[in-house]
Amino acid sequence: MHRREFVASSSAVVTAAALPITARNLVAGTVTTEPTTPSQEPKKRFVPNRIGISTYSFWRFRKDSKLTIPKCIDLAAEMGFDGVELLRIQMEDDSDSYLQKLKRQAFVNGLDLMGMSTHQGFVTPDKEVRQQNIDKTIGFIEMAYKLGIPTIRVNTGRWGTTKSFDQLMADKGIEQRLEGHTDDEGFKWVIDSLTACLKTAEQCGVILGLENHWGLGRTAEGVMKCINAINSPWLQATLDTGNFFERRHEQFEIMATNTVLVQAKTYFGGGTWYTIEIDYDKIAAILQKANYRGYISLEFEGQEHYETAIPKSLELLRKSFGKLQT
Repeated sequence: MHRREFVASSSAVVTAAALPITARNLVAGTVTTEPTTPSQEPKKRFVPNRIGISTYSFWRFRKDSKLTIPKCIDLAAEMGFDGVELLRIQMEDDSDSYLQKLKRQAFVNGLDLMGMSTHQGFVTPDKEVRQQNIDKTIGFIEMAYKLGIPTIRVNTGRWGTTKSFDQLMADKGIEQRLEGHTDDEGFKWVIDSLTACLKTAEQCGVILGLENHWGLGRTAEGVMKCINAINSPWLQATLDTGNFFERRHEQFEIMATNTVLVQAKTYFGGGTWYTIEIDYDKIAAILQKANYRGYISLEFEGQEHYETAIPKSLELLRKSFGKLQT
C-alpha cells in the first residue's frame, strides 16, 4: 500500500471510531435502526406555577377601601408577586392613555398583566340585553388586547331571581329559574352569545376563560357544557377554587384540562360571605396531573387586613404550587 493510501485509510478508521455505533454501521456500508441502549421516555421537567394577585384582593368590595389599580400594582411588586390580574370594575378609566400607563407600570415593576376579570350576563330571554352584554364583552377583549393581557374571565350570568347577593351566597349560589323558562334555553343563550365574541377573541389573541361563578356556571358540568358545545381554543375555563360547595375535587378534575387561569381563594380572618377549607396541595396535584403551567391568581376574601393576610396567602400558595405534588 502506498503511503497516501495508507493515510487516507487510517483517517477513515479513526473518524468512524468516533461516531455512534449506528453511524459507524453507515460508514461500514450496513444500515440499522437498532438503538444501542433501551429507549427511555424523556422526563417532564417540573416548573413551579407563577403566582399573581387579583386587584380585587386589596378591595373586596368593602366600603371606603377601594385602592386604585396603580396602587395595587405597586403593592403586588413590593410583596413579591409575579403578575397582576385586573378587576375591570375597579379601574378608574378605560382611555388608551390610562391603559398604556398601567402596562408600562407593570413592566417596570417586573410584573405580568396576566388576566382581567370582567362581568357579563347572558341568561335572559331579552335578545337586546344579550346583545348589550355581547358588545360589552367584545369591548373587554379589545381592552385586554391593548393591555397585552392574554385571557379574561367571563361569566354565564344567572337568572336574577334572587335580588340580594348576600342571600345568593347564603343559598350557595342556587336560585330559581325565571318563570316560564328552562336551563336548556339559558344554555343556548349563553352558548350563542359567547360564540358571537369568539371572532374578536381570535383576532386579538385573548382567551375567554369561563368561570365557575354562579348561575349556569355554578358547576363544572355547566361550565364544560358551554365549552364543549362551542369547541374553540378561544373559549376555555377560569377555575375558581372557592366557588364549589360540594364534590369539590371531583369538579376541579373535570375542569382542569381546559383551565387557562386559576383564581385561588384564601380567607384569613374569616370569609366575607363564607369560609371554605381548601387543600392547596391536593389542588396543585390535580393541576399538575393535567399539565397546567399557567398562573395562580390570589383572590383574598377574608376579614384580616390585606397588609398581613396577602403576604401569608402568597407564602401558602408558593408552598403548594412551588413543589412537585405526589
